[in-house]
Amino acid sequence: MRVSLKDVALHAGVSIKTVSNVVNNYQHITPAMRARVQRSIDELGYQPNLAARHLRKGRTGIIALALPELGNPYFAELAAAVVDAAADRGYTVLLDHTGGRREQEILVSQGFRSRVIDGLILSPIELDPEDLRRRTETVPLVLLGEREYDLPHDHIAIDNIAAARAAVAHLLGLGRRRIAFLGARRDSSQPALLRLRGWREELTASGVPVDEGLVAATDGWGRADGARAMAHLLDSGQRPDAVFAYNDLIAIGAMRVLFERGLRVPEDIAVVGFDDVVEGRYGAVTLTSVSPDKAAIAQRAVDAVLARVQDGEHVPEQVKAGFTLVERESTLGRR
Repeated sequence: MRVSLKDVALHAGVSIKTVSNVVNNYQHITPAMRARVQRSIDELGYQPNLAARHLRKGRTGIIALALPELGNPYFAELAAAVVDAAADRGYTVLLDHTGGRREQEILVSQGFRSRVIDGLILSPIELDPEDLRRRTETVPLVLLGEREYDLPHDHIAIDNIAAARAAVAHLLGLGRRRIAFLGARRDSSQPALLRLRGWREELTASGVPVDEGLVAATDGWGRADGARAMAHLLDSGQRPDAVFAYNDLIAIGAMRVLFERGLRVPEDIAVVGFDDVVEGRYGAVTLTSVSPDKAAIAQRAVDAVLARVQDGEHVPEQVKAGFTLVERESTLGRR
Protein backbone atom coordinates (compact mmCIF):
# COMPACT_ATOMS: atom_id res chain seq x y z
CA MET A 1 0.00 0.00 0.00
CA ARG A 2 1.41 3.36 -1.02
CA VAL A 3 1.94 5.88 1.78
CA SER A 4 0.59 9.34 0.94
CA LEU A 5 1.40 12.84 2.15
CA LYS A 6 -1.88 12.73 4.08
CA ASP A 7 -0.75 9.58 5.93
CA VAL A 8 2.52 11.25 6.93
CA ALA A 9 0.69 14.41 8.02
CA LEU A 10 -1.70 12.43 10.25
CA HIS A 11 1.17 10.42 11.74
CA ALA A 12 3.21 13.55 12.49
CA GLY A 13 0.21 15.63 13.59
CA VAL A 14 0.93 18.42 11.12
CA SER A 15 -0.65 19.81 7.97
CA ILE A 16 -0.18 18.26 4.52
CA LYS A 17 1.41 21.54 3.42
CA THR A 18 4.04 21.24 6.16
CA VAL A 19 4.90 17.70 5.03
CA SER A 20 5.11 18.90 1.42
CA ASN A 21 7.46 21.71 2.45
CA VAL A 22 9.75 19.24 4.20
CA VAL A 23 9.71 16.80 1.27
CA ASN A 24 10.53 19.63 -1.15
CA ASN A 25 13.29 20.87 1.16
CA TYR A 26 11.87 24.36 1.66
CA GLN A 27 14.19 26.49 3.77
CA HIS A 28 11.68 28.13 6.10
CA ILE A 29 11.04 25.05 8.24
CA THR A 30 12.35 24.90 11.80
CA PRO A 31 14.85 22.11 12.55
CA ALA A 32 12.48 20.65 15.15
CA MET A 33 9.57 20.49 12.71
CA ARG A 34 11.77 19.05 9.95
CA ALA A 35 13.01 16.34 12.32
CA ARG A 36 9.43 15.56 13.44
CA VAL A 37 8.16 15.12 9.90
CA GLN A 38 11.26 13.18 8.84
CA ARG A 39 10.69 10.67 11.68
CA SER A 40 7.19 10.00 10.35
CA ILE A 41 8.50 9.70 6.80
CA ASP A 42 11.09 7.14 7.92
CA GLU A 43 8.68 5.18 10.11
CA LEU A 44 5.98 4.94 7.43
CA GLY A 45 8.43 4.40 4.57
CA TYR A 46 7.03 7.26 2.50
CA GLN A 47 8.48 7.58 -1.02
CA PRO A 48 7.78 10.83 -2.92
CA ASN A 49 6.18 10.50 -6.36
CA LEU A 50 9.00 12.06 -8.35
CA ALA A 51 7.24 11.58 -11.68
CA ALA A 52 4.24 13.61 -10.52
CA ARG A 53 6.53 16.28 -9.08
CA HIS A 54 8.40 16.67 -12.38
CA LEU A 55 5.16 16.75 -14.40
CA ARG A 56 3.80 19.56 -12.25
CA LYS A 57 6.84 21.56 -13.28
CA GLY A 58 6.43 20.69 -16.96
CA ARG A 59 9.37 18.27 -16.95
CA THR A 60 9.87 14.57 -17.49
CA GLY A 61 12.44 13.87 -14.77
CA ILE A 62 14.70 12.23 -17.38
CA ILE A 63 18.09 13.33 -18.71
CA ALA A 64 19.89 11.58 -21.56
CA LEU A 65 23.53 10.50 -21.53
CA ALA A 66 25.00 9.83 -24.99
CA LEU A 67 28.32 7.96 -25.09
CA PRO A 68 30.50 6.72 -27.96
CA GLU A 69 31.35 3.23 -26.67
CA LEU A 70 29.33 1.30 -24.11
CA GLY A 71 31.74 -1.63 -24.38
CA ASN A 72 34.64 0.54 -23.19
CA PRO A 73 35.03 0.12 -19.41
CA TYR A 74 35.81 3.82 -18.96
CA PHE A 75 32.47 4.87 -20.43
CA ALA A 76 30.66 2.13 -18.53
CA GLU A 77 32.15 3.37 -15.25
CA LEU A 78 31.39 6.97 -16.16
CA ALA A 79 27.78 6.06 -17.04
CA ALA A 80 27.34 4.38 -13.65
CA ALA A 81 28.64 7.53 -11.93
CA VAL A 82 26.22 9.74 -13.93
CA VAL A 83 23.29 7.45 -13.10
CA ASP A 84 24.16 7.65 -9.39
CA ALA A 85 24.59 11.43 -9.46
CA ALA A 86 21.27 11.90 -11.27
CA ALA A 87 19.45 9.56 -8.88
CA ASP A 88 20.72 11.61 -5.93
CA ARG A 89 18.97 14.59 -7.54
CA GLY A 90 15.72 12.75 -8.29
CA TYR A 91 16.39 12.15 -12.00
CA THR A 92 16.46 9.10 -14.23
CA VAL A 93 19.07 8.65 -16.98
CA LEU A 94 18.27 7.51 -20.52
CA LEU A 95 21.38 6.01 -22.12
CA ASP A 96 22.21 6.53 -25.81
CA HIS A 97 25.01 4.90 -27.80
CA THR A 98 26.48 6.96 -30.67
CA GLY A 99 29.31 4.65 -31.71
CA GLY A 100 31.45 7.77 -32.05
CA ARG A 101 29.83 8.40 -35.45
CA ARG A 102 29.35 12.01 -36.47
CA GLU A 103 25.92 11.49 -38.00
CA GLN A 104 24.63 9.83 -34.83
CA GLU A 105 26.17 12.53 -32.63
CA ILE A 106 24.44 15.19 -34.77
CA LEU A 107 21.13 13.31 -34.47
CA VAL A 108 21.43 13.10 -30.69
CA SER A 109 22.55 16.71 -30.26
CA GLN A 110 19.70 17.98 -32.45
CA GLY A 111 17.22 16.54 -30.00
CA PHE A 112 15.51 13.57 -31.61
CA ARG A 113 14.50 12.54 -28.06
CA SER A 114 13.65 16.07 -26.94
CA ARG A 115 10.04 15.20 -26.13
CA VAL A 116 11.06 12.73 -23.45
CA ILE A 117 14.09 14.37 -21.83
CA ASP A 118 14.79 17.52 -19.86
CA GLY A 119 18.46 17.74 -20.78
CA LEU A 120 21.32 15.99 -22.58
CA ILE A 121 24.86 15.09 -21.51
CA LEU A 122 26.88 14.23 -24.62
CA SER A 123 30.40 12.85 -24.97
CA PRO A 124 31.24 13.52 -28.65
CA ILE A 125 34.10 12.11 -30.66
CA GLU A 126 33.57 13.37 -34.21
CA LEU A 127 31.12 16.25 -33.69
CA ASP A 128 32.52 19.52 -35.05
CA PRO A 129 32.05 22.95 -33.43
CA GLU A 130 30.18 23.99 -36.57
CA ASP A 131 27.70 21.14 -36.04
CA LEU A 132 26.89 22.56 -32.61
CA ARG A 133 26.69 26.14 -33.89
CA ARG A 134 23.93 24.97 -36.24
CA ARG A 135 22.06 23.35 -33.37
CA THR A 136 18.48 24.63 -33.14
CA GLU A 137 17.28 22.33 -30.36
CA THR A 138 16.55 24.12 -27.07
CA VAL A 139 16.97 21.11 -24.77
CA PRO A 140 19.89 21.97 -22.44
CA LEU A 141 23.19 20.41 -23.54
CA VAL A 142 26.33 19.65 -21.53
CA LEU A 143 29.47 18.33 -23.24
CA LEU A 144 31.89 15.78 -21.82
CA GLY A 145 35.27 14.66 -23.07
CA GLU A 146 38.48 16.07 -24.34
CA ARG A 147 37.51 17.76 -27.59
CA GLU A 148 37.87 21.51 -27.22
CA TYR A 149 34.81 23.61 -28.09
CA ASP A 150 34.66 27.38 -27.88
CA LEU A 151 30.87 27.37 -27.66
CA PRO A 152 28.15 28.52 -25.24
CA HIS A 153 27.70 25.08 -23.69
CA ASP A 154 28.91 23.70 -20.38
CA HIS A 155 31.93 21.48 -20.99
CA ILE A 156 33.50 19.17 -18.41
CA ALA A 157 36.86 17.59 -19.22
CA ILE A 158 40.29 16.91 -17.81
CA ASP A 159 43.44 18.65 -19.02
CA ASN A 160 44.73 16.05 -21.48
CA ILE A 161 48.03 17.76 -22.08
CA ALA A 162 48.82 18.06 -18.38
CA ALA A 163 47.73 14.48 -17.75
CA ALA A 164 49.91 13.15 -20.57
CA ARG A 165 52.87 15.16 -19.31
CA ALA A 166 52.39 13.69 -15.82
CA ALA A 167 52.48 10.17 -17.26
CA VAL A 168 55.63 10.84 -19.30
CA ALA A 169 57.30 12.65 -16.38
CA HIS A 170 56.71 9.56 -14.23
CA LEU A 171 58.47 7.36 -16.81
CA LEU A 172 61.33 9.82 -17.21
CA GLY A 173 61.73 9.90 -13.44
CA LEU A 174 62.26 6.13 -13.54
CA GLY A 175 65.14 6.58 -15.98
CA ARG A 176 63.24 5.64 -19.15
CA ARG A 177 64.26 7.57 -22.25
CA ARG A 178 62.80 5.74 -25.26
CA ILE A 179 59.15 6.28 -24.47
CA ALA A 180 56.70 5.20 -27.15
CA PHE A 181 53.21 6.64 -27.61
CA LEU A 182 50.56 4.10 -28.61
CA GLY A 183 47.20 5.29 -29.87
CA ALA A 184 47.92 8.26 -32.13
CA ARG A 185 44.87 8.16 -34.38
CA ARG A 186 44.98 7.96 -38.15
CA ASP A 187 42.06 10.38 -38.18
CA SER A 188 41.86 13.81 -36.53
CA SER A 189 40.66 12.59 -33.10
CA GLN A 190 41.40 15.56 -30.86
CA PRO A 191 41.92 13.72 -27.54
CA ALA A 192 44.65 11.62 -29.14
CA LEU A 193 46.27 14.75 -30.58
CA LEU A 194 46.23 16.44 -27.16
CA ARG A 195 47.78 13.44 -25.39
CA LEU A 196 50.38 13.12 -28.13
CA ARG A 197 51.14 16.83 -27.70
CA GLY A 198 51.64 16.29 -23.96
CA TRP A 199 54.02 13.41 -24.73
CA ARG A 200 56.08 15.65 -27.02
CA GLU A 201 56.07 18.62 -24.64
CA GLU A 202 57.29 16.65 -21.64
CA LEU A 203 60.07 14.96 -23.58
CA THR A 204 61.20 18.30 -24.99
CA ALA A 205 61.05 20.03 -21.60
CA SER A 206 63.21 17.26 -20.13
CA GLY A 207 65.82 17.51 -22.89
CA VAL A 208 64.97 14.09 -24.34
CA PRO A 209 64.90 13.92 -28.17
CA VAL A 210 61.42 13.35 -29.62
CA ASP A 211 61.60 10.24 -31.81
CA GLU A 212 58.51 10.17 -34.03
CA GLY A 213 59.40 6.58 -34.92
CA LEU A 214 58.15 5.67 -31.45
CA VAL A 215 54.63 6.91 -32.24
CA ALA A 216 52.24 4.09 -33.22
CA ALA A 217 48.85 4.92 -34.76
CA THR A 218 45.65 2.94 -34.23
CA ASP A 219 42.24 2.88 -35.89
CA GLY A 220 40.35 2.28 -32.65
CA TRP A 221 40.59 2.40 -28.87
CA GLY A 222 40.48 -1.29 -27.95
CA ARG A 223 42.74 -4.07 -26.72
CA ALA A 224 43.26 -5.47 -30.23
CA ASP A 225 44.31 -2.01 -31.46
CA GLY A 226 46.93 -1.83 -28.71
CA ALA A 227 48.19 -5.31 -29.51
CA ARG A 228 48.56 -4.52 -33.22
CA ALA A 229 50.29 -1.21 -32.51
CA MET A 230 52.76 -2.80 -30.11
CA ALA A 231 53.53 -5.64 -32.52
CA HIS A 232 54.00 -3.20 -35.41
CA LEU A 233 56.38 -1.07 -33.35
CA LEU A 234 58.53 -4.05 -32.34
CA ASP A 235 58.50 -5.52 -35.85
CA SER A 236 59.67 -2.19 -37.28
CA GLY A 237 62.89 -2.53 -35.29
CA GLN A 238 61.98 0.08 -32.71
CA ARG A 239 62.68 -0.97 -29.15
CA PRO A 240 61.23 1.40 -26.56
CA ASP A 241 62.01 1.08 -22.89
CA ALA A 242 58.57 2.46 -21.96
CA VAL A 243 55.09 2.89 -23.42
CA PHE A 244 52.53 5.60 -22.76
CA ALA A 245 49.21 4.41 -24.15
CA TYR A 246 46.23 6.53 -25.20
CA ASN A 247 44.02 4.51 -22.86
CA ASP A 248 44.07 1.47 -20.60
CA LEU A 249 42.64 -0.91 -23.20
CA ILE A 250 45.45 -0.10 -25.64
CA ALA A 251 47.94 -0.55 -22.78
CA ILE A 252 46.44 -3.95 -21.87
CA GLY A 253 46.64 -5.10 -25.49
CA ALA A 254 50.25 -3.91 -25.68
CA MET A 255 51.21 -5.79 -22.50
CA ARG A 256 49.80 -9.01 -23.95
CA VAL A 257 52.10 -8.69 -26.97
CA LEU A 258 55.08 -7.90 -24.74
CA PHE A 259 54.37 -11.08 -22.77
CA GLU A 260 54.12 -13.11 -25.98
CA ARG A 261 57.46 -11.69 -27.19
CA GLY A 262 59.19 -12.62 -23.94
CA LEU A 263 59.59 -9.03 -22.77
CA ARG A 264 59.03 -8.25 -19.11
CA VAL A 265 56.87 -5.44 -17.74
CA PRO A 266 58.29 -3.26 -16.31
CA GLU A 267 61.85 -4.61 -16.29
CA ASP A 268 62.24 -4.42 -20.08
CA ILE A 269 59.42 -2.05 -20.99
CA ALA A 270 57.38 -0.01 -18.51
CA VAL A 271 53.75 0.76 -19.42
CA VAL A 272 51.38 3.59 -18.45
CA GLY A 273 47.71 3.69 -19.45
CA PHE A 274 44.98 6.30 -19.25
CA ASP A 275 41.48 6.10 -17.65
CA ASP A 276 42.23 3.85 -14.63
CA VAL A 277 39.54 1.28 -15.45
CA VAL A 278 38.93 -1.52 -12.98
CA GLU A 279 40.26 -4.16 -15.40
CA GLY A 280 43.75 -2.65 -15.21
CA ARG A 281 43.95 -3.29 -11.47
CA TYR A 282 43.54 -7.07 -11.72
CA GLY A 283 45.90 -8.28 -14.44
CA ALA A 284 48.99 -10.39 -13.78
CA VAL A 285 50.79 -7.03 -13.80
CA THR A 286 48.67 -4.19 -12.43
CA LEU A 287 48.59 -1.12 -14.65
CA THR A 288 49.89 2.33 -13.80
CA SER A 289 47.32 4.76 -15.20
CA VAL A 290 46.13 8.35 -15.36
CA SER A 291 42.95 8.36 -13.29
CA PRO A 292 40.34 11.01 -14.17
CA ASP A 293 38.01 11.89 -11.31
CA LYS A 294 34.97 10.12 -12.81
CA ALA A 295 32.71 10.84 -9.84
CA ALA A 296 33.48 14.57 -10.02
CA ILE A 297 32.98 14.61 -13.80
CA ALA A 298 29.58 12.93 -13.39
CA GLN A 299 28.45 15.20 -10.57
CA ARG A 300 29.52 18.39 -12.35
CA ALA A 301 27.83 17.24 -15.57
CA VAL A 302 24.52 16.45 -13.85
CA ASP A 303 24.62 19.67 -11.84
CA ALA A 304 25.33 21.68 -15.00
CA VAL A 305 22.51 20.17 -17.04
CA LEU A 306 20.00 20.54 -14.20
CA ALA A 307 21.11 24.15 -13.64
CA ARG A 308 20.21 24.81 -17.27
CA VAL A 309 16.90 22.96 -16.89
CA GLN A 310 15.96 25.10 -13.91
CA ASP A 311 17.40 28.38 -15.18
CA GLY A 312 17.57 29.11 -18.88
CA GLU A 313 19.91 32.02 -18.15
CA HIS A 314 22.55 29.78 -16.57
CA VAL A 315 26.01 30.95 -17.65
CA PRO A 316 27.92 28.06 -19.27
CA GLU A 317 31.19 26.97 -17.69
CA GLN A 318 34.33 25.30 -18.98
CA VAL A 319 35.23 22.94 -16.14
CA LYS A 320 38.56 21.13 -15.79
CA ALA A 321 38.05 18.05 -13.65
CA GLY A 322 40.93 16.66 -11.63
CA PHE A 323 43.11 13.63 -12.29
CA THR A 324 45.81 11.66 -10.52
CA LEU A 325 48.52 9.28 -11.69
CA VAL A 326 48.04 5.95 -9.94
CA GLU A 327 51.38 4.13 -9.84
CA ARG A 328 51.28 0.33 -9.99
CA GLU A 329 53.38 -2.67 -11.01
CA SER A 330 53.58 -1.90 -14.76
CA THR A 331 56.09 0.86 -13.97
CA LEU A 332 57.24 0.17 -10.41
CA GLY A 333 57.44 -3.62 -10.45
CA ARG A 334 56.33 -5.84 -7.60
CA ARG A 335 57.16 -4.49 -4.18
